[in-house]
Amino acid sequence: MRKARAITARTLAALPEVRGLLAQDVQIAFEADPAATGTDEVVACYPGLYAIAVFRAAHRLLAEGGELLPRMMTEYAHGRTGIDIHPGASIGSPFFIDHGTGIVIGETTRIGDAVRIYQGVTLGALSIKRHQPAATPGGKPVVPQRHPTIEDDVVIYANATILGGDTVIGKGAVVGANAWITYSVPAGRRVGGG
Repeated sequence: MRKARAITARTLAALPEVRGLLAQDVQIAFEADPAATGTDEVVACYPGLYAIAVFRAAHRLLAEGGELLPRMMTEYAHGRTGIDIHPGASIGSPFFIDHGTGIVIGETTRIGDAVRIYQGVTLGALSIKRHQPAATPGGKPVVPQRHPTIEDDVVIYANATILGGDTVIGKGAVVGANAWITYSVPAGRRVGGG
């Protein structure tokens, strides 16, 4: 009970920081989508923002020591939006998901700032083999990176699939629709899709 109270207190204390990240997410959604009539519409109607908001709260709860509840939160958002973001992923701000249905972002994915992704994008692992994680001296498991790194200012268009823990999509790169990427992409490069 004491542990739960401490986790709750730390998570609640972090909510202003989470709210600040979400304000940036709202702004990039408004700026990136010409169909948006205003930030109120983004907040009230965009499933991508809903999934990001739940992810940001769940990610913080996980970082503070929550175990099962963060995953339950993101699975709830997945059910409502079709956007599957593991709470262990690392996502910078601002972050924009347009449309969103069918997006998968794996546990060890690292996403930088000002990244935009569209419906059907998968940021996944190349292998589904289960490995026993190593542990730190304190006994906490070290999860190896199985999912890609997406650097700042990247755009990933609809239905692109990017796989592998060694795959890095460089700053400012553009990944085209329907691309299948299992290799690193240099900064500023345009690759794949039509």
